[in-house]
Amino acid sequence: MTDPRYLYAVCRPWNAPIQVDLRGVAGAPPKELRHGSLVAVVSTVPARDFEGEALRAHLADPRWRADLIRSHEAVVAALTTVTTPLPVRPGAVFPDDSAVRVLLAAEGDRLDRVLDRLADRVEWEVTVTVAAADAARVDGADPVRELHDRLSTLADAARFDPPGRFGAPVGPAEPVLLRAAYLVPRGACEEFVEAVEHHRGDPRARPGPQVSLSGPWAPYSFTPAPYGDG
Repeated sequence: MTDPRYLYAVCRPWNAPIQVDLRGVAGAPPKELRHGSLVAVVSTVPARDFEGEALRAHLADPRWRADLIRSHEAVVAALTTVTTPLPVRPGAVFPDDSAVRVLLAAEGDRLDRVLDRLADRVEWEVTVTVAAADAARVDGADPVRELHDRLSTLADAARFDPPGRFGAPVGPAEPVLLRAAYLVPRGACEEFVEAVEHHRGDPRARPGPQVSLSGPWAPYSFTPAPYGDG
């Protein structure tokens, strides 16, 4: 009996070396599965844990699911250093390599279009908050609008209140003035980070908006359903 295949992402072929000791879900190393112009990144997982009722029961366990998501995102993050991956939602399991190739064949045209749009781009997430005690005394609209307008000139797309990475925190407890994801060309990332730093100011200054930045990530917020949450 063939063990099932766990699917992390779909990409275009790449030439740079990926992390040699990379391990994915269930400790298995990921491998490339090519079909035409596309590459599915998969690994073999044990059938006893990743088929039918066993998988559904595991996914209902918050700790098991959190471990799966961490392993899943580790592989996607490694791919992001060498290519632009189209991340698939955690828990996508197929019976064998042939079933993954069937998916690539059936969805090939759509996947090609999405990868064209996302090529050589990464996601940055920006959050602007204000301390709850200071919220009534802070007019954050103008600085937040200024920051968003500046970042939008460096990004190809933006999404407010994005779903973001799978399992990532929804947001901080403080009142949120801005929570957005930006799809940024790799060549503009340095300028994008500098623009955020320019608006960050002194985090000790109160009252005042506090700016946080995370990334670069794979374009999770810009990945269309059913592959992601975009």
